[in-house]
Amino acid sequence: METTLSSKGQIVIPQRIRQNHGWSPGLSFTIIEKDNSLILQPISAKMTTKLEDVIGCAGYHGKKKSLTQMEAGILEEAKRQAKSW
Repeated sequence: METTLSSKGQIVIPQRIRQNHGWSPGLSFTIIEKDNSLILQPISAKMTTKLEDVIGCAGYHGKKKSLTQMEAGILEEAKRQAKSW
């Protein structure tokens, strides 16, 4: 399959290839030079996560802890791990 470099430095990616990969207008790519070739690597869009989507994902099912209790627990674990170094 052949394509031509335009005077603006643009190359048309044939429709069949775009469809096979699910590429739509506006998709960004990283261009990697390798030997005498170029590799187009699509840049994945970063997914946004809402707090309500992940609350409770840690699996803790006990009584709710206060911020002071959580900070004390973190400090205790950090001290325990520091002793093992």
